[in-house]
Amino acid sequence: MRPLYEMEIIQIDITNSCIKQCSNCTRFCGHHRKNFFMVLETFKKAVDSLVDFPGMVGMIGGEPLLHPEFEEMAWYLEGRIQDQERRGLWSTIPENKMKYAATIKRVFGNLYLNDHAVNTILHQPILVAAQEMVMDREKMWEFIDSCWVQTMWSASITPKGAFFCEVAAAMDMLFDGPGGWPIEPDWWKRSPNQFGYQKELWCPICGCAIPLQRRPSVDCMDDVSPGNLVRLKRIDSPRATRGRCHIYDRGFAANWNPDPNWYMSNVEEESEYRKRIAEKLQDNEDQEQTPYEQQQFL
Repeated sequence: MRPLYEMEIIQIDITNSCIKQCSNCTRFCGHHRKNFFMVLETFKKAVDSLVDFPGMVGMIGGEPLLHPEFEEMAWYLEGRIQDQERRGLWSTIPENKMKYAATIKRVFGNLYLNDHAVNTILHQPILVAAQEMVMDREKMWEFIDSCWVQTMWSASITPKGAFFCEVAAAMDMLFDGPGGWPIEPDWWKRSPNQFGYQKELWCPICGCAIPLQRRPSVDCMDDVSPGNLVRLKRIDSPRATRGRCHIYDRGFAANWNPDPNWYMSNVEEESEYRKRIAEKLQDNEDQEQTPYEQQQFL
């Protein structure tokens, strides 16, 4: 695993409400009986804690544009993180949220757009527990210590605190865990030997680090291990109740080679796919905003 201060991005999860019900979602959208919406003061505290972080600060969900205070949050992010290239947004750009187009184009230097509308986007089985797939505990921890999510993706802040891994943060929210570290300056200066209880609690019941067969996001079905299915039923997961969980039975994957863009690597003409989504933002051209051509759509 890598130190948090070496990460390129740290996310702020402002909601787990979403317009999609993707398979194997990293935020477990659809499993919560009640979605959360981060309060504005917590968001401000999160941004303030990352002012000196050298990488990008992201706003993510769920679908962040569903947050009723999205615009106020975006403006605060703009005011505190001066470099536009250090401000990122992960979104599907819902049709009924075009009122935010001008703000999005002004505030964010990087837009990560994905509406999960094609069957070539493949998601890792997150709810297939490592401890149920790898009986050799030494080998299990070897996999975990090399987990691609923690080494290639992001740490995260939720309403419950700061976390070394965005999936661990989502698991803590889903299963009502003990929460993260205090949201305070320099929390992101931690090294792997300081991940402690977060790693020990969440990594063994997560499947991200294990070479498993992925599933198209459009299947709207979650792969789970038996133990995690029990956990989901214990919290009355709506998806589990509706039968949208499948006990994983496909074994280990061959040619399993994660990279930072792994979820999108099978999408033909990926740049065109993302630009098609971004074109929804081309309304309100009469307003003062960052030109479309200067924005990065990743």
